[in-house]
Amino acid sequence: MPGADRAVFDWLPQAIQAAAPARDLAAGDRLFRQNDEALAIFAVEQGRLRLSRHTIDGHAVALHTARKGELFAEAALFSAAYHCDAVAITAARVRAYPKHQLLAAFRHDPALAERFMAVLARQIHALRARLEARDIRSARQRLLHHLALATGADGRTVALDGTLMDLAAEVGLSHEVLYRTLGQLEREGLVARRAGAITLRAAKRV
Repeated sequence: MPGADRAVFDWLPQAIQAAAPARDLAAGDRLFRQNDEALAIFAVEQGRLRLSRHTIDGHAVALHTARKGELFAEAALFSAAYHCDAVAITAARVRAYPKHQLLAAFRHDPALAERFMAVLARQIHALRARLEARDIRSARQRLLHHLALATGADGRTVALDGTLMDLAAEVGLSHEVLYRTLGQLEREGLVARRAGAITLRAAKRV
């Protein structure tokens, strides 16, 4: 898959990858709307997209931010319609995998279906971790918990591919509370900020 993290998509046969059409989006462009006919699932090659669902009273609830190397809208494989909106937060490129093609490939190749299930299992694990964080009432502990889970290979540094407002939405805090909490952690010497990253100065425990 050109431009994407190939390791993430090793489970996909080359023929399917090569045939999948790409779409370029500008910030603010909508890929699909809630209740549109579900025809494909998608992979992010560049940029970020926000998935949100509208409640009965029209309020938009942010569900997830899809980033480079991630699949999204997987539920479309077994649904007639998309359950949310997908809007580009930044300039983005996505690749579409028609669901009829994927389902046929899964029926033909059980090993491929197992590899896809492993991808879904990892995503469920990540989702449960995010839900666990949402149950932490303390903004301080919720933010530390999130940062600890999001560190990179060094176990200390969290790369930020968006703004602090994006981080606030992901953690489930208002941006005012996030700024205040992050500032307090900086003053206490528990975190350090630089452009595009936050570093945990304490041990990775929350």
